[in-house]
Amino acid sequence: MEDELTLTALRMALSRRSIRPGLVHHSDRGSQYASKDYTDLLKANQIDISMSRKGNPWDNAACESFMKTQKYEEVLRNEYRDLAEAFASIPEFLEKVYNQKRLHSALGYLPPVEFEAQLAAKNLEAAARQLIA
Repeated sequence: MEDELTLTALRMALSRRSIRPGLVHHSDRGSQYASKDYTDLLKANQIDISMSRKGNPWDNAACESFMKTQKYEEVLRNEYRDLAEAFASIPEFLEKVYNQKRLHSALGYLPPVEFEAQLAAKNLEAAARQLIA
């Protein structure tokens, strides 16, 4: 089930983002990330694959933190009737809670949506300054 959920999460992420050259997908060496279906989907979208060094969990600390959060704040708090319900519920958690409401210490205690909006505004300001100069 974990392999299926991970692949579904990747598909969802790819459908919601524009992929640019140079994007790197970093993960641990878990079987779900090393599976042929998963790596083929990354390659098909021209995403570089990076995996943690063997026996070094700190290589992937940010991703591990996310997975822990998803596990404790969504998966373990719910009893899914079936796989279809899990597939429907987890993306909703990611979009409505994790990305829009949950504060992230690595982002200055902002939700990702607000952090990205501030970053985009700063980039527009910088581009405007370059045009004026």
